[in-house]
Amino acid sequence: MILKYSFSVLIVLICLVSCQEKEPLPKPKAQLRLEYVLGNDKKVETSNFEFLYNDNALIDKKEDNSFVISYPDMKGAIFISYKKVDNNLSKLITDAERLSYEHAVKADGIHPQVFSNPEKKVHGVLFEVVGNAASQSQFFATDSTNHFLTGSLYFYTKPNYDSIYPAAAYLKEDIGKIMESLKWKD
Repeated sequence: MILKYSFSVLIVLICLVSCQEKEPLPKPKAQLRLEYVLGNDKKVETSNFEFLYNDNALIDKKEDNSFVISYPDMKGAIFISYKKVDNNLSKLITDAERLSYEHAVKADGIHPQVFSNPEKKVHGVLFEVVGNAASQSQFFATDSTNHFLTGSLYFYTKPNYDSIYPAAAYLKEDIGKIMESLKWKD
């Protein structure tokens, strides 16, 4: 009889232990991984300057002093314009900074990154805009005496920083390449 009770208790214990379900855990949200192909460098040249850009982009020369570098796969573009410095460098810099900081209303932050290449006489600032602003990057470059170049990155979509971040980071690298390769012509 004790053997029957022992056997019954053993069966009940086995059933209780084996019937325990693990607590359900939520599945992590899937995230789209966007990877963009690295392009080769291609040169654009004007009478005032030259620089390298990504050959995955399409370049459209609007006038002698402005360009649109389009990235159709990312639905984005970098708008570039050139101005001669004529005793108005301070005003040009102020206007470029004002344009960048106009995005502060929608942005979570604006991070300026100073750029200087004394050998090529290229000095400027890249403004990285964090948040749901219309433009994710703005920049200007100058030689401080004759040349002034500004640029802005825009996407052809409603700004949602989380969604466009991979493309914005990729294009920020392309803007860096433009600034690093910029050469003035005298």
